[in-house]
Amino acid sequence: MSSAVPSLPPTVVPGAEAHAARPEGDPVGAVLLCHGFTSTPASMRPWADHLLDAGFEVSVPRLAGHGTTWQEMNRTTWQDWYAGVEAEFLRLADLHGRVNLAALSMGGSLTLLLAERYPEQVGRIALVNPSVGSTDPRMKLTGVLSRFIASVDAIGDDIAKPGVSEGAYTRTPVRAVHSMTKLWRVVRADLDKVTAPLLIFRSLVDHVVDPSSVETILGRVSSPTVSERLLHRSFHVATLDFEAEDIFAESTVFFLEQA
Repeated sequence: MSSAVPSLPPTVVPGAEAHAARPEGDPVGAVLLCHGFTSTPASMRPWADHLLDAGFEVSVPRLAGHGTTWQEMNRTTWQDWYAGVEAEFLRLADLHGRVNLAALSMGGSLTLLLAERYPEQVGRIALVNPSVGSTDPRMKLTGVLSRFIASVDAIGDDIAKPGVSEGAYTRTPVRAVHSMTKLWRVVRADLDKVTAPLLIFRSLVDHVVDPSSVETILGRVSSPTVSERLLHRSFHVATLDFEAEDIFAESTVFFLEQA
C-alpha cells in the first residue's frame, strides 16, 4: 500500500522574500508596503529601507503566488493576496494602533480595500500608479480566455531606468488576471469608504496602468486631503525608476505628519 507524498511549498526566488524591519529605538509609526501584480517585495524594498531610516517600522509581505512561478500564481485568487496583506496589517495595527499604507499598482487595490474595511486603523495612504480597473477591452474577456490560455506576455519591468528589474514573472497568468478584475470591482464599489489622507504618484508614461484608475480613485474617495504628483521621467514601476527618491522623500514627510 503506497502513501501519498505531501507536496512541498513552492520555492521562493532569491530576492523575492517578504521583508519586515524595526528601527533602533521606538518607531515613529508603521508603514505596510504592498507590491503589485506578478511582482515581488523587491519592487518596494528601497522605499521600505528609506522609511526604516526615517524611524518607521516597515513590512513588505510577499503576496500569495508571487515570487515563485507564474503557474503557482494561477492557482491563487485575489482573496489569497488580500489575506496575507490583511494579516500583516492587523499585526502592525495591534502594535501601533494606526498603520500607514504604501503601494504600487495592484497593491493599491489591496491597500484601498484595507482602508475601506478598517478606516479607524489606517493612518495615511501613498500610492504609486495604482490600478483599480482598465479601459482595455480585452480585460472583459479574461474569464473566457483563462479556460483556454494559461499565460500571455509579461507586463513586468516597465522601468525607464536601464538595467533595473523588479523580479516580475516572465509570463502573465491569465486566470490570476481574471481574479484581479474581480478585486477591482470589489474595491471600486466602496471607494467612498476611504477616509484616510491620500497621496498619489502617477507616471505620465505608464505602459501597464492607464490613467482611468487614478481618475476613478480621485473621484470617489472621501479622503479629507487628496494630492496627486505627476512623474515625468519614470514608467510604471516608479519605485525603482528615476524619480524613486522623490517618491521616498515626499511620502516620508507625508507619513511623518501622521506620526
